[in-house]
Amino acid sequence: MRVLIATLTVGGGHLAAAAALEEAWRRLRPHDTIERLDLMVFFSRLHRKLYSEGWVHIATMAPELWGFVFDRTDDPRVTSRLRKTRGLLPSGSRAKFAQFIEKSKPDVVLCTHYLPVEVLGNLKSSPQTTRQPESTLSKVVRTERGTGRQKIRRRGPPVQPFVVSVVTDFEVHAVWMADGVDLYCVAAEESRVRLVARGAAPETVVATGIPVSLKFSTHPNPRAARKLIGVRDDVPVLLVLSGGFGMGPVADVLRQLDKVRKPIQSIVVCGRNEELRRELAAEERSHPTHVLGFASNMHELMAASDLIITKPGGLTVSEALAMGRPLLIVNPIPGQESANSDFLLSHGAAIKVNCIEDIPGRVEDLLGSRKLAAMRKAAAVLGRPNAAETICAEVLRRLGGE
Repeated sequence: MRVLIATLTVGGGHLAAAAALEEAWRRLRPHDTIERLDLMVFFSRLHRKLYSEGWVHIATMAPELWGFVFDRTDDPRVTSRLRKTRGLLPSGSRAKFAQFIEKSKPDVVLCTHYLPVEVLGNLKSSPQTTRQPESTLSKVVRTERGTGRQKIRRRGPPVQPFVVSVVTDFEVHAVWMADGVDLYCVAAEESRVRLVARGAAPETVVATGIPVSLKFSTHPNPRAARKLIGVRDDVPVLLVLSGGFGMGPVADVLRQLDKVRKPIQSIVVCGRNEELRRELAAEERSHPTHVLGFASNMHELMAASDLIITKPGGLTVSEALAMGRPLLIVNPIPGQESANSDFLLSHGAAIKVNCIEDIPGRVEDLLGSRKLAAMRKAAAVLGRPNAAETICAEVLRRLGGE
């Protein structure tokens, strides 16, 4: 079986979900042909820069605008009209992706970003791509240049892969929906109900969880994890995350943590933002603080922590829940992050501060409290550490695989 995992480098979550799916599929069927594709390879240099960085600038500099666009486009009828409008304009990247699909002929395409969902949906719903039986293949007649002779070629049946939309947030925005999708894999039962209410066929929607790496199902012993990382075992550990691109208000969070009167220690992950890491590492702190760059041992860092302070990106949240770790949410971006925040708050797995200045008081109230213990239990209930394998197994079941 040929498997394509299609994603886009827009935030680290989509890439992490794609990697988790590849890991799970290889574990289930090691002899299959699996390829992971970032659609950015088909973009021009300018298009790539605008797509990968444009949303970051809007979300950080004008979050209200981002939220407005998110809300106004969160309607299947609106997204359908937008797709038709884009279809009137030439798009080299979409055409290249379609050519790639035709050439590679995957049996399954797992999409961890909505753009490949859109392109594949257009391909599968187009009249030109209706599947034809082998006996009725149309003939293509070409005249060979310079000879006048005609050469007959048979056009093969168009590629019709099994398309899976793997939604990487707890809110299913309308852009994840397309006519050609065979299966939707969503974060939770609430996500499934919402998608069905918006018109998706019930049999095509499964609440699997958001795919995370297999290592988040191992649950290292907290004491062993702290020893491995090199932090004290007798003082609460706060894990402060900035996201893969170092977007979060990490510096402001640390300044507030300096005001906490109880003994604490912090682990700070700055992602790929090396400038931020150097800046934070050079500053004096009231409490022991370990400043890291990109961390490949996030499961160990989470295992060692008592509380995770972060923005609520879909993958970060899913990893924390898989480890059974409660969250303190700061500055959710209007749109998908606000929706993720609402989900966590409604289930008691997180608290949210509306002002950064509220952090010291909330941390002091939480540490060692029954509230924190209840949040930890709620997070463990919500966690789906085996989501990636669940998705792959569901796809194989529907295709008649083992």
